[in-house]
Amino acid sequence: MSLPPIRALLVDDEVLARLAVRQALAAHADIQIVGECGNAAEAQKAVEVLDPDLLFLDIRMPGMDGFKLLHSLNPGLRPMIVFATAFGQHALRAFDANAIDYLLKPIEQGRFDQAMQRVRQHWQGLHATAREVAAARPESRWLQRISVQVGEHVRVIAANDIDWIRADGNYVHIHAGSASYLHRETLRNLANTLDPTRFLRIHRGTLVNVERIREVHPLFQGSAEVVLQDGTRLNLSRRFRTQARHALGMS
Repeated sequence: MSLPPIRALLVDDEVLARLAVRQALAAHADIQIVGECGNAAEAQKAVEVLDPDLLFLDIRMPGMDGFKLLHSLNPGLRPMIVFATAFGQHALRAFDANAIDYLLKPIEQGRFDQAMQRVRQHWQGLHATAREVAAARPESRWLQRISVQVGEHVRVIAANDIDWIRADGNYVHIHAGSASYLHRETLRNLANTLDPTRFLRIHRGTLVNVERIREVHPLFQGSAEVVLQDGTRLNLSRRFRTQARHALGMS
């Protein structure tokens, strides 16, 4: 399966450090640099606007550091993270933040290439088609219903009745018909329990029941919009376009 390029944002307060990452990326044609930021505040805005797939992130920067930047991003919407820093003592904390890799400056090309291999493996996993995921777990029994706390009661929602799900930190909003339920679970964990032939990831923070999709509208610069049967409009991220084409039988 042909994968889309990985869109990368470089975040470092040192121009030469960003240049070093650019030079190391020259050997990786599948990585597309979409922007550079000299501090975390700029990076916050750039992540919202550019929706990058990958951040090369320094830790010590003026004002907000790299970890505070990550903390400010919705966990369900974070890009892949590769730290590039001169300080080795933060490695354990970086992996606790689910970083793909941790590179020490000055960057050595061989070590950088290893990090890119890890990034690609993660990228391939994100783009595995529903059929490939299901085939890899033939004995799995996908979740048929979800129990959600509503006040003092527990509401049981059949998976078939779910229209779409949106990430909200360590919670998700489950939309079923005219109702929306707040449920304490990450989108990543929930996605791993739902039938991948029925539920399609269209964004880092959005999971959609394919039976509810009515139309797909192309937008500017390769982005697209999914329209559900009830008229709900959701963003189809570049990251998941290939997966959506396979699931929806699009050419």
